[in-house]
Order: sequence, then structure tokens, then C-alpha cells
Amino acid sequence: METTAPLRPSVRYWLLAGLVMVFFQVIIGGVTRLTDSGLSITEWAVIQGTLPPAGEAQWLEAFEAYKTAARKQYETLHADMTLGEFKVIYFWEYLHRLWARLMGVVFLIPFLFFWAKKWIPSWLMRLLGLVIFLAALAAIFGMVMVNSGLNKDTRTWVNAYNLIIHLLIATFLFGVLCWTWLLAHGRPPLHHRSSSIRSWGWGLAALLVLQIALGGLMAGMRAGLIHPHFPFFIQGEAFMKALTMRESAAIGNWIDYEPSLAVKAWVQMAHRGVAYILSGLAILFILKLKRWNAGPAISRASMLLLAAISLQFLLGVLTILNSVGRIPLVYGVLHQGGALLLLASILYITYLAGRPKKA
Repeated sequence: METTAPLRPSVRYWLLAGLVMVFFQVIIGGVTRLTDSGLSITEWAVIQGTLPPAGEAQWLEAFEAYKTAARKQYETLHADMTLGEFKVIYFWEYLHRLWARLMGVVFLIPFLFFWAKKWIPSWLMRLLGLVIFLAALAAIFGMVMVNSGLNKDTRTWVNAYNLIIHLLIATFLFGVLCWTWLLAHGRPPLHHRSSSIRSWGWGLAALLVLQIALGGLMAGMRAGLIHPHFPFFIQGEAFMKALTMRESAAIGNWIDYEPSLAVKAWVQMAHRGVAYILSGLAILFILKLKRWNAGPAISRASMLLLAAISLQFLLGVLTILNSVGRIPLVYGVLHQGGALLLLASILYITYLAGRPKKA
């Protein structure tokens, strides 16, 4: 993949705008999830859905549709909800869908202009094809995810496994766009430890993706609520008892997970465990970069990585400690956004390591 020369500034700004929009789409999605707003719109109208209900009659119709299609959630969480409160949760799901439409417009119009001007090289066209595929896949699984929570008498929220697929696709979309934007600045000088740095970078990125998937399970199963303590051994007797329940070995409990404490305990333990491993490896990587005398650019980038991993760990702790009764909105959303910033910092170091030119 030849990316020797930087692309035009207008193309780079366009890619950055797309990257920022995807970041905020993930943030909006997190708010939508944590405010229990995802099931508030029960229909998929690509064109008509651009506008919210107009007038009291249409709002009442949308409210009744929610009460019927998301009956389990409504009766469990919102039985005393007013129309005004329904409009609030409707807003977040509406904004999440509207933002997706806006991303399509921001992508398409400049793309057609740059393509007509022949400012898009072949390597960029291939990556943009992957971006389009991932964006379409995210939209499709968004529909699948929402439908998994509608007309289900046994499920209060959307299916957690569908949620992590939707989240992972969005994560890959962010990662591909971030990498594309970095490549648009040209090929950096090849570092003498390029192979080692790139191997470490891609390895950390892969482990972070696993951690994001576990975080999606934590959110989808509300697993953080069963033990809001840090470290885990504080008041850990009940937590350890949940971990050793025989029900955790039953496949059926991993499918119908809402009443299962054991499943949620194992998910929380896995998420905590990978957090320690990821943090330790990130710090080890930073120390190796210092020992390798990686240069000023990579040295500065390693400090960004240190700040990102430290902040993300702290946000994870604060999210757990405040998960009493419900997952805290602010900490939960910041923790989700922090994962993407951590991914970007890892990709940045990997990019700075350079890449040998093809023979």
C-alpha cells in the first residue's frame, strides 16, 4: 500500500471530520444505552424517520407503540413514565439515528467532489470501501440489536450479544478511519525497531478490542451492578459466592442471563482481569520504547498512551464504584469514549514506527 506523499489538506480534514463524527456517534450511543432510550423508537423509516413526531397525537401514538413493543422494559423501568419523560428518551434514540444520517451526508458529498477531482488515490479508495462496508454493517446490526429488545416478554433491554457486535463494528469503523487519517499524512521515517513496535502496537490494539467487547457485555448485562466495589475483594464474599455458583456452567444461563448472578459475576471478573493485563502491558510497552530510544515523536506519543491508559483505568474504577442501582451516565459514557481515545493512541504509535516500502 503506497502512502508516501501526504494527501491534500482538504482530504485530511474530511477524514478527520468523519473520525470525530464516529467518535461522537459512539458517545451518543452510550448515552442512549445508559438512559434506556434504545427501544423508544419502534419503527425503521429511513426517510420518514428523519423528522420526529409532529403534534400531540403523533407523540401519543409513538408512546403507545413503545408501551406495546417494549412492554417488559416499560413495565419494569418506566411504568409511571409521563409523555414528557418519554420525549427525553425518544430524543436520544432519534439523535443517534439522525447522527448516522448526517455522517452519510458528510461522507458522500465531499467524496464525490474529491473523486471527480481525482484526489483519491487507489489505496485510499480501498480503505474507504472498507469504511462504507463497516458503516452499513453497523447500521444493520443496530436494527438487529433494537429488534432483539422489542416484543420480547422475557427481556428488559436489548440482547447483550447483539450489543457487543454493534459496538465492535463501531470500534473497527473508528479504528479504520483513524488509521486512514494517519496514513493520509504520508509515510513516517522507518524506525530501527519498527517491527517490534508494530507487533506490540497491534497486539495491544487486539487486546483492547477484546476488552471493549467485555465492556459491552458488562453494559448489556448490567454486570457492574452486582459488585460495585474496588478492589474486588472489598466485600468480596458475595462476589466470590456468585463466581462459584454451578449455574455459571449452564449454557442456558449464558443465553437467558438477566436473572443469573453467576454469569454477570464472571463477566465482571473477566473485564477487571483484562483491564489489569492491558494496563500492565501498556506500561511495559512504554518502558520498552524508552529503552529502545525510539525518538522524540514516539516518546511524546508514548506519554499520550500513558495518559490514556491511566485515565481509562481511573474511569473504569469510578464507573464501578458508582454503579449502585444503575450504571452512572457520565462515568459510563466517559469510560466508553476513553476506550476509543486509548485505541487512537495505540494506533498513533504504531503508525509512527513506519513501514518498509514494498520492493
